[in-house]
Amino acid sequence: MPEEMVPVNNSAVDLTLSSLEPGQFTKAKNRHFPRRTLRGAQTLVLWSLRIYLLFMIAVVVYQIWRGAN
Repeated sequence: MPEEMVPVNNSAVDLTLSSLEPGQFTKAKNRHFPRRTLRGAQTLVLWSLRIYLLFMIAVVVYQIWRGAN
């Protein structure tokens, strides 16, 4: 028989984490979460932000170079 999922609020999590010993707390923090699978639109937005970031870095470098001359 599968167990039912019980909703957990933040205060319960905080109480649990505060009662752990340092070694247990470190192990609880080092839990691995797998990568999330993104849909097409989400991937497009992230790649657009990467391209925009590279463009803006080039603009800033150009402005610094122009200001130095």
